[in-house]
Amino acid sequence: MDTTLSDPLIGQLLDGRYRVESRIARGGMASVYLALDVRLERTVAVKVMHRSLAEDPQFVRRFIGEAKSVAGLSHPNIVQVFDQGTDGANVYLSMEYVPGRTLRDVLSERGRLPAREALEMVIPVLAALGSAHQAGLIHRDVKPENVLLADDGRVKVVDFGLARAIEATNQTKTGMMIGTIGYMSPEQVTTGQADARSDVYGVGIMLFELLTGRQPYEGESPMSVAYQHVHDSVPAPSSIATDVPPSLDALVGAATDRDPARRPADANAMLIAAVETHRGLPRTGQTGQHTAPHGVRHIGQHAGAHSSGGFQAPPPLVYVGEGAGGGGAGHTMIQPRSELPTDAGRSAGRAGFLRRRSNWFVIGLALVMVAGIAFSGWWFSQSRTITVPDLVGQNIVLARQAALKDGFEVKVGKARFDDKVEKDNVLDTEPGPGAEVTKGSVLTLIPSAGPETIAVPDVANLSEAEARAKIAEVGLTIGRVSKKESDTVPRDQVVGTNPSVGKRVKKGGNVNLVISLGLLMPDVTDMTRDKAERFLRDRGFNVQIDETANDAQPGTVIGQDPAGGTPVEAGIEVRLTVSKGPDNGWHWPWDNNDSEPPGGVVVVPDVRFKALKDATRELRAAGFKVKARKLVGTRRVIRESPSGHQPPGSTITIWH
Repeated sequence: MDTTLSDPLIGQLLDGRYRVESRIARGGMASVYLALDVRLERTVAVKVMHRSLAEDPQFVRRFIGEAKSVAGLSHPNIVQVFDQGTDGANVYLSMEYVPGRTLRDVLSERGRLPAREALEMVIPVLAALGSAHQAGLIHRDVKPENVLLADDGRVKVVDFGLARAIEATNQTKTGMMIGTIGYMSPEQVTTGQADARSDVYGVGIMLFELLTGRQPYEGESPMSVAYQHVHDSVPAPSSIATDVPPSLDALVGAATDRDPARRPADANAMLIAAVETHRGLPRTGQTGQHTAPHGVRHIGQHAGAHSSGGFQAPPPLVYVGEGAGGGGAGHTMIQPRSELPTDAGRSAGRAGFLRRRSNWFVIGLALVMVAGIAFSGWWFSQSRTITVPDLVGQNIVLARQAALKDGFEVKVGKARFDDKVEKDNVLDTEPGPGAEVTKGSVLTLIPSAGPETIAVPDVANLSEAEARAKIAEVGLTIGRVSKKESDTVPRDQVVGTNPSVGKRVKKGGNVNLVISLGLLMPDVTDMTRDKAERFLRDRGFNVQIDETANDAQPGTVIGQDPAGGTPVEAGIEVRLTVSKGPDNGWHWPWDNNDSEPPGGVVVVPDVRFKALKDATRELRAAGFKVKARKLVGTRRVIRESPSGHQPPGSTITIWH
């Protein structure tokens, strides 16, 4: 079906700003359109909620609140929200347009992905969710359909907070589940509650699907799938796809634990584990499960996956069993029964010892001396100092793990602001990199707090000098200063700022000021008397008319006091001078009673409501001169004069 004919939004200008070009997708809660933001001249994606939701005031309130929260997120793996609004019965979001396809499209095309590639899809998703979790936002509906793969390779997550807004509607009742059942955590099914660990569960299910090509649970109805989420444990991916490495089995198992307390605390914790798991995979060749010889026991497959301190990356597998070789403490010792000591052997040994008992003291003393020399040599050959590694720029959690592994006692100091090192990365260490210290020494990691940011203060209705002082006082600087007409803010006072009040700006960053020009007198010269008088009276001005003989067309305003563009107070008296026509008996080419205009005149095109540039071009093409005057400051023509039939070469005044 042609959506252009069936969808009434296509071709419309939504909210006076977004020209809807085509429909991209339609889902259970909303339709997504490709649109042009005519104000900023950029392509956007507009998500319009279905009518049943838009008519629910509780949903609209929650939807607006969630949209504001999501718009505050700034992360390369999150689809940016630009704007939110309502237009009649349409409630919409304006978002970043990401040309490409969804992760669901990839799964449908390929079935499943190799272990390394699956992790490379999940890691940016975890980074996006981690950023949201730090800001206190929960996604609640993690699934392949909400993961976009841009044509340039970027991975982006969409639809933050939409499920939470749906929970506020009058259409949902207590006990109803909101989300996608195949990825819903047990606590969402049983209580309807969700937190960061619920998103982690959804990512775990999605990783399972990427590795195996299917979801872990199937059923004849959604409730049967929900039942399995609550009562069953997600199977290891390798039970379906045998080439999945054990480390990924452990990662999926930890993320999808039915007990939220045993999962990674949030997406950042799972991100660390996923990165470590990815580093442990071979870059080329077989990435599948290791196969141990017959009788080998797998040690540590899930060890360390959970602890009182939260989720830790699963350790590498250690294979212990027959044929392991060596003879150290880390391997099972294999010794044939024939080599075990017998009673006869013990008796012979005892007899030999008795024969040599007279030399025991000499032998013992020699052994002690040899052992002492050997121990001294070993002790002095061991290095009791270690070098502080360079951890600057690394994630604070990964840096801490590396320092502990090197034998340091690690402490995390107070974070410091820094413009270059990203937040939650190591800014410095105490002692510094390269220092020689004793093993077991305390190494303090100083994290970066990122650039220091300052909230833009409220300077509305202050003078420019007062606003400059207040902005400088908080550590920001003034950028551009522009002026605009205002009938509510007195002249020379601040109308607003960009960024707006409360937005956080990097310390020392610029804040642009908008200063009021006050109320400016509109220019109505060349307008007909009736239109000029009506226009001014509608804006509260007291209009007085003076008529005088003039060569201008009768009824045309040829002067005004105060002049157009003059700063004025609302409600003042405005005197308009109106032409009565020439006083020598001459009249215009035809009287109003003439049924047909004489030759030598042409029809003035009606250019009202057209773009200023297009209107000017059309009038000139018809043979007229054009004078453009600002009336209300739009970029479209709102009036023109004179109209009807006019001689070629006449001047047509248009107001915008």
